Amino acid sequence: MAASCKSSIDYWSIPLSSLNFNVRKKLALYLNPRNTVAADWVTLAEVMGFTYLEIKNYEQRENPTAKILEEWQAKCPDAKVGKLLSMLEEAERKDVVEDLIDLIDEDCRKYLERLREPPVQVPEVDSCLPQTQERNGITTRDDPTGSMPELFDAFICYCQSDIDFVHEMIRQLEQTDYKLKLCVFDRDVLPGTCVWTITSELIERRCKRMVVVISDDYLDSDACDFQTKFALSLCPGAQQKRLIPVVYKSMKKPFPSILRFLTVCDYTRPCTQSWFWIRLAKALSLP
Repeated sequence: MAASCKSSIDYWSIPLSSLNFNVRKKLALYLNPRNTVAADWVTLAEVMGFTYLEIKNYEQRENPTAKILEEWQAKCPDAKVGKLLSMLEEAERKDVVEDLIDLIDEDCRKYLERLREPPVQVPEVDSCLPQTQERNGITTRDDPTGSMPELFDAFICYCQSDIDFVHEMIRQLEQTDYKLKLCVFDRDVLPGTCVWTITSELIERRCKRMVVVISDDYLDSDACDFQTKFALSLCPGAQQKRLIPVVYKSMKKPFPSILRFLTVCDYTRPCTQSWFWIRLAKALSLP
């Protein structure tokens, strides 16, 4: 691909979710106008495999380019940046690729930096050698020597505005016969540690699963975004059922597309509320 010569990044390994709002907005400026000369969003949608009826439905959208990117990202496990660039070139829109490649490159680098920042599978953790000091004594019940790290059934990914619901989760899942052990950052993590390093350590090695509390404010949280994408990177395609999205109140913003392929535990539906805590508890109790 022509774009690959401009960067050492392997675009084919970068998920489409790494592209931020700015790139998607500029891409829409190129593709939204119906163009009889150059390929527009309809051509891209056809290359992505959308049906005629789906494309006709997207025509009613204010931003059809953003919609097809969102839908393609949600339904296709191979929705990678490299694939998108290849599709644009296949549609003979190399002009778009050339104009946006620097911005795309910047987003991809940021994504890779976030993945590299937390140490993953360092020898000290998995061998008999002592752990690094930064990972010793990171939770309130940790052995300071690092010999007995505290383990949890689930890491709770939430934003501060949803803390009341997190308290309810603690009451329903920890203080009942379920006796589950939740990792709640504000309660369980000691201050003075590197947030990203400790978060990745907890998600990857200390917690069997992660509950993602979805809300409008969640969508604006950089911390929640990092935690979710890091957890997804550990279980592509959710093969290990590691992530459990939870919705507890109605939302004005669309549900995050990167989690659409996962079964949601929905507290907003009155007809299923009585089953909510049972389902969630059983999912977290699985080995």
